[in-house]
Amino acid sequence: MLSSELWVIYALVFGAALFAVQGLYWFVFRARHERQLINRRLALSDRLENASQVMEALRRERGLGALGELPVLRNLDRLVLQSGISVTAGTWLGFLFIISAAFFLLFGLWLGFGLIALVAAVLAAAAVLYLFLWRSRRRRIARFTEQLPDALDVIVRGLRAGHPFRVALGLASREMADPIGTEFGILADEITFGLDQKIALDHLIGRVGQPDLSFLAIAINIQSETGGNLAEILYRLSSLLRNRLKLRLKVRALSSEGRLSAWFLSAMPFILVGIILLIYPGYFLNVTDHPLFTPAISFGLLLLLVGNFVMYRMVNFKY
Repeated sequence: MLSSELWVIYALVFGAALFAVQGLYWFVFRARHERQLINRRLALSDRLENASQVMEALRRERGLGALGELPVLRNLDRLVLQSGISVTAGTWLGFLFIISAAFFLLFGLWLGFGLIALVAAVLAAAAVLYLFLWRSRRRRIARFTEQLPDALDVIVRGLRAGHPFRVALGLASREMADPIGTEFGILADEITFGLDQKIALDHLIGRVGQPDLSFLAIAINIQSETGGNLAEILYRLSSLLRNRLKLRLKVRALSSEGRLSAWFLSAMPFILVGIILLIYPGYFLNVTDHPLFTPAISFGLLLLLVGNFVMYRMVNFKY
């Protein structure tokens, strides 16, 4: 048994190592993340000569480029565009090849190095990349939703100061961080270079994919056709979006217990199997030859999927 003094020393060493890792994270990764939040459009403006070059550069570095024009890849191009990840199509193919090779080695040990393992590896790699893009898109839209009321407040202040809508939009694009800073900057540039305001707003909705942007587009389009106090309209819209965000966060907080239960109940069977295999590796060898083993495992996984679906529907709903 260790003496109490040694336990104190070990606890202090553990705490020092933990704080060292946390400090390294804040110094390296957090600083890099904060640099990435800087408005991408403003960073390009320092390197390029005029606004048209900046807008073209922002358009080129998003999506799949020429491959996105293919009808088969149009939905994938929209997903990459709305995820905000600036990676070329060749890089995506390289990622697909590397992940497929890793899965091929894994499936080859299980299914044998043949055509079935190759097809399964490619499908698994494509699924991993798709889930990564879907998660990136979801996080970007959530960040955009957070910023939208504040950006509308900046536009309202600009309009009340006497600036036209295009200039107020430019003020918001310079004041706000990404993603909304760059997206509003592209919108302001498109309007400045003569694109119809309605079409420019449609482009914004397509680039971002945030549902509340349709309210903004409808309000601006109706005001441009019928007239009215745009500052007051956007002020009320900002209050509406902020209240909707508060409600969404409140619902998420109230449903957090259900999400945690879903994660725990989903992971517990696999954790128990892992613990049993660590304690007694041959525990399941006695029953694997039983004719009911495969149906029982299949039925259990089916019930697990059904339970996850029910719990997902319970904690994710429209409001």
